[in-house]
Amino acid sequence: MEKQIFDYIICGGGASGLLLLDALSGDSYFNTPSILLIEQEVKNSNDRTWCFWEASPGHFDPLLRKTWPSASFKSKELKLDFNLEPYRYKMLRSKSFYQEIQHKIKSNTQVTYLKAKVTEVKEKGASTAVHTTLGVFESEKVFNSIFNPKALYNQKKYPVLKQHFIGWFIKTKTAQFDPGKVFFMDFDIPQKEQTRFIYVLPLSENHALVEYTLFSEALLAREEYEAGIIDYLKAQGIHDFEIEEKEEGNIPMSCFPFEQFNTPSLLHIGTAGGWTKASTGFTFKNTQRNINQLVRFLKTGKKLNQFQTKNRFRFYDLLFLDVLLKYNAQGSKLFERMFVKNHPLTIFRFLDEKTTFLEELKILSSFSLKQIKWFLNALIKRLI
Repeated sequence: MEKQIFDYIICGGGASGLLLLDALSGDSYFNTPSILLIEQEVKNSNDRTWCFWEASPGHFDPLLRKTWPSASFKSKELKLDFNLEPYRYKMLRSKSFYQEIQHKIKSNTQVTYLKAKVTEVKEKGASTAVHTTLGVFESEKVFNSIFNPKALYNQKKYPVLKQHFIGWFIKTKTAQFDPGKVFFMDFDIPQKEQTRFIYVLPLSENHALVEYTLFSEALLAREEYEAGIIDYLKAQGIHDFEIEEKEEGNIPMSCFPFEQFNTPSLLHIGTAGGWTKASTGFTFKNTQRNINQLVRFLKTGKKLNQFQTKNRFRFYDLLFLDVLLKYNAQGSKLFERMFVKNHPLTIFRFLDEKTTFLEELKILSSFSLKQIKWFLNALIKRLI
């Protein structure tokens, strides 16, 4: 490539990198600056399924695979069905998302796409140099979405759990699912001293994504996830089905301060920037919200390390992870108490970081006395 210096460089063409590119391309303020996107793979498959809740209409509504107006929560002691109004639960498959953003790249003369591997990102005075297999490129505004877990797993101060899962898209011969209702969490399965649940996204009466999911430290053997799916389907009376597609994921859940690695000319975004919602593992909507905030920030001309996403919800997440790490076998009970004592939409708004402080106190006080003691102990340890 002839040009080595760009106004903006985005490292990584996954969800966060493409969300940022989409936001910059859609704002007339950024019509003039040059943008370089570096990605080593051609993204053109359904390698990800992103789910989130929001009030309609949403920015990506035309690309959605499916939406649901209601949801269910279940544990051994509780079965709860509820309407999500004014929200809808939404599923976005990655192929349509990739194609949409790639189309925008081709039609935007200010955007350059480079198919290369990033080998090093290094601060260089007032700018940052991005070393790739096809050359070195510089910018005073570099956004890195390439996640390096080394610093996260080499520390002990902040708990690290994983949201890990295997999911099957299945088709049954007979109607088995309610296509208007997502099963947000079904804890009525063997917990095996961990936090385990089933997640069901019905696409039609005989077509659904069924995921076996854990919030825990260690991964399982593939056979155990898949045995969990089979056992769940059998318990629902589903014996005859076809597996259309499989997916798997391993998402870090931590409040580790990734922002400490930001510099005046380098900002880590997405999972690499700690933008995954630590208490749930949800990333897409959290990243979209942070991107919108970032676009407004860029118009101020301030240094990138002045951009902040930290708020009181991160501290709530930290305490929750402290408790969930120590009492992982009690995870289902913690979620059960929240749904028993609070309106489900309040919980969704809390997870979406849109509740008031009084609402948050009510949620925190909804746990049992024993559970509250766990949180207080975690709080005291953090304060001292």
